[in-house]
Amino acid sequence: MVSLKETAQGYEPKQTLNIADLDVVDLEAFEIEDRTGTDKKGKDFSYKVMVANGQEYRVPNTVLEEIKKILALKPDVKKVKVNKKGSGLATRYTVSV
Repeated sequence: MVSLKETAQGYEPKQTLNIADLDVVDLEAFEIEDRTGTDKKGKDFSYKVMVANGQEYRVPNTVLEEIKKILALKPDVKKVKVNKKGSGLATRYTVSV
């Protein structure tokens, strides 16, 4: 039997990383899943995550838009790099091949 103390000591909160945390993103290797969350005001919101190696990476809509533009110009692209500048609502993403 495991005690509450032992469980608490071993607890690691689930964390969703950002797609920009990856060195390179393979466009065909991982599936995208929809998630819902609740903000601090109690309002529900939805977001997309890519699950890679058992870890969830949030995929902002602006990143999807950038990848779509790249694929329109170069449909054979297999991998991209996502860069992030800023934080919170001021975050800006750039996607490069």
